Amino acid sequence: MFKKLAIIFVAVFGVLLAVPTLSPKLAPYFPSWIQPIPLGLDLKGGAQLLLEVDTDTMLHEKSAQLYDDVRSTLIDRDKGVIRFSNLRNSDGVVSFVVRDENQVSDAKGRLKSVLGSVVDISSDGKNISVSYSEKAKTEMVQDALSRSIEIVRRRIDALGTKEPSIQSQGGKYILVQLPGVDNPERIKELIGQTAKMTFHLVNENVTQEQMQSGRAPKGTEFLPFMDAPEQKIPVYSRVEVSGESLKDSQADFDQHNLPVVTTTFDATGARKFAKLTTEHVNERFAIVLDGKVLSAPTIREPIPGGRGQISGGFTLQGAKDLAVLLRSGALPAPLQVIEERTVGAGLGADTIEAGKIASLAGMIFIMIFMIVCYRGFGVIASIVLVVNLAMIIGVSALLGATLTLPGIAGIVLTLGMAVDANILPFERIRDEIRAGATPLRAVEAGFHRSMKAVLDGNLTNLICSLVLFQFGAGPIRGFAVTLSVGVLTTLFTCVSLSKVIIDWYMNGKNKKIGYVRN
Repeated sequence: MFKKLAIIFVAVFGVLLAVPTLSPKLAPYFPSWIQPIPLGLDLKGGAQLLLEVDTDTMLHEKSAQLYDDVRSTLIDRDKGVIRFSNLRNSDGVVSFVVRDENQVSDAKGRLKSVLGSVVDISSDGKNISVSYSEKAKTEMVQDALSRSIEIVRRRIDALGTKEPSIQSQGGKYILVQLPGVDNPERIKELIGQTAKMTFHLVNENVTQEQMQSGRAPKGTEFLPFMDAPEQKIPVYSRVEVSGESLKDSQADFDQHNLPVVTTTFDATGARKFAKLTTEHVNERFAIVLDGKVLSAPTIREPIPGGRGQISGGFTLQGAKDLAVLLRSGALPAPLQVIEERTVGAGLGADTIEAGKIASLAGMIFIMIFMIVCYRGFGVIASIVLVVNLAMIIGVSALLGATLTLPGIAGIVLTLGMAVDANILPFERIRDEIRAGATPLRAVEAGFHRSMKAVLDGNLTNLICSLVLFQFGAGPIRGFAVTLSVGVLTTLFTCVSLSKVIIDWYMNGKNKKIGYVRN
């Protein structure tokens, strides 16, 4: 009895999960974790962006970092300076000439120990070349793609966009689907910014003539102001504090009630920032974002504690957007929007209506077939079929799955296949009755002996759907999700629930089963 009550409880609970989706007006009366199933881009309308990760630029920056790493390794005063000349970076290969032939092996050994297995080191006499290995480059590209996806997700989530779909595609592309968004311009601007922030000291020794000629002294760059690109400021190329040390950033107001961005550094960043502001009081430092100067304030006093404030004539929205960018982290590589599509909400509504009609029509035809073939047991199968449909929708909503047009196709297909889980035991019951068994014994034997075939058929479907989900993308995954959920609900409703209802109908008596003919 307890088992039967548990089965009824699970079935009722599954149907209740679907109520907010089937009747959105009732959604406010349900807990926050029981809500309507979110609709995908093809049903709700919205925007779709295809982004390309600029891995070439990233690898170029990595090779520039390799150049600095090789130089600092060779001039390490603690281990001894290795004299070299003609250090250069060409097409990702850093090369130099060791002046003393006796130090060639020392140079190679030190570079290998410091840089590790990610580099290939070759030599020709005193000429040494260092480059990233192909394996390391492949791992860098894969890491850049996965990190970019995560950062894009954090930025979009911070804007409050609901149910975004963000996934990799084709090795270096990111597909972003934003249901309900009809103007993606602000989102494009936000996710397209690299948001690489660095802190540099300002070179106050640059003359006006150098500024006008545009020829910066060695170790200095002329960077434009964010709000006034025609105005340049000379900053030292050396990064004093990196934005990677940022722990948090929030939009706020200063003492003049103007929008600013407050920043909090981690322990390492706080220590570097305190050192910078202590050693360079009354000097200016530049806050640089993606190669443009946000502001260049003068350090009035040391700033310990790792908290700072960025001002720059922001609007409140601009301060919020910058805070989101800094908080989500810098993109490892630039992103380019190479394709943009917009799906109208009207088209989505038409698709939903067509999906409803298809589902209802398919279910009605199946129910008619079952009732004609199996009489009273066909009515039970039809009831179970309705419960199965509700449970697919409810469980999918509970799992946070997004319903798409292929997902609706998966539901319709599941309903068609679900009938097999009833037909197999029903036909087995018919065979048992013809063999002389009583109705009660025939029902028990029918469900018991057909169970293996039912499990085999549904488990193979489940395996196929899991493979589709693992290796598919976009619409294929939507189809696989509803198909997987449908297999599990089918096993529950068409086997367990159907058996409970039939037992209740039989009520321990050998009632005549009308669909059996000798």
